[in-house]
Amino acid sequence: MSLADIDLSDTQFWGRPLAERREAFRLLRSADHPPFFAEPESPFPDQQGPGYYALVRHADVVEASRNPEVFSSAHGATQILDLPVEFNEYFGSMINMDDPRHARLRRIVSRAFTPRMVQKFQADVAEVAAEIVSRLLERGPCDFVEQVAARLPLTIICRMMGVPDSEFDRVLRNTNIILSGQDPEFISENLDEAVAQLLGAGADLADLVTSLASLRTDHPADDLVTSLVTANIDGEQLTSAELASFFVLLVVAGNETTRTALSHALTLLTDFPDQRRLLLDEMQTWLPGAVEEVVRYSSPVIFMRRTLTRDFRLNGHDYQAGDKAILFYWSANSDERVFPDPARFDITRSPNPHVGFGAAGPHFCLGAHLARREITVLLRELLTRVPGIRAAAPPDRLVSSFINGIKHLPCDFDGFGPIGG
Repeated sequence: MSLADIDLSDTQFWGRPLAERREAFRLLRSADHPPFFAEPESPFPDQQGPGYYALVRHADVVEASRNPEVFSSAHGATQILDLPVEFNEYFGSMINMDDPRHARLRRIVSRAFTPRMVQKFQADVAEVAAEIVSRLLERGPCDFVEQVAARLPLTIICRMMGVPDSEFDRVLRNTNIILSGQDPEFISENLDEAVAQLLGAGADLADLVTSLASLRTDHPADDLVTSLVTANIDGEQLTSAELASFFVLLVVAGNETTRTALSHALTLLTDFPDQRRLLLDEMQTWLPGAVEEVVRYSSPVIFMRRTLTRDFRLNGHDYQAGDKAILFYWSANSDERVFPDPARFDITRSPNPHVGFGAAGPHFCLGAHLARREITVLLRELLTRVPGIRAAAPPDRLVSSFINGIKHLPCDFDGFGPIGG
């Protein structure tokens, strides 16, 4: 493979074997200048841009994140292509905003997470994790993604928001469409049809939370929708549109990050049996490090986009105002300059300055604490009660340049010891 063979805008690249993609990014990191790629085909031809720079080194991703006034999110952070403004804010909420609008929304949302509510959520995580593992033991070998990894974060988010369990499948179906990437299992390969599917999924989620918010206005409950509807920070409240877009962000981002990390965790603990044994032998000691290493290695969100507001020099390269820069977290988390032997899964890795939740800055993941807790609690519950669980086949990976997802992962309970219960 050579640099000339690599095109990050080609859908087929993201369907290539993982080892090939790792090698491609290694070559890109070794280049003496940031690589530039033409943009994918846009469903909005009048907004087709010339291309983008790929920031693939850890230092570049961190530096860009430290300078949000230069590396702007307002033109779209979750996709390479330029999309209509209302499309960005509908699906990305505060992710696709800069300060002061971003700071205002984040302040209102953050205040809604009261200490009492956070404590309740933490108890819910332990309860739901125990329920999931109990059902797993009753059911036996299954699709780990469907029955375990997807269920914990989505159940927690639905309970946080006050969404009834009866709507679980509806939320999951729409989430899969919104984060489908280029995968034909979830979305049409026709661009016009794909746009319609995305808008339909977002509208359905918005309708769900809007109806719930209307109910909570007159009948408050002990849930996040009630807190958000009634939140009044220095006279500021969320508008109905802001609440809907935040809900779309929460159920999509909050679900997928944890779901992807948990799916990768089972794969990694199967592929690296020495690390599995170490974790089982000294769970209390190594579980925190294991969680961080899972997030580094899996990098659930592969990239975020920024747009230059002015000319700027970064690590020897001169960027121009209007340039697009794609922050490839997945590549940064494998940068040999920062992570020795990055292809090795090492739960003792220290330090581990990964950017799996983004780099330090105003857009660092709002749900990082909750995601860490969910991964920690479920892995502890799973490995304590089902220490013999393993991946029974290679993962069926999502074809996406944005989410490093696993669609399906068969599991069984043989090979690593007796089943607890």
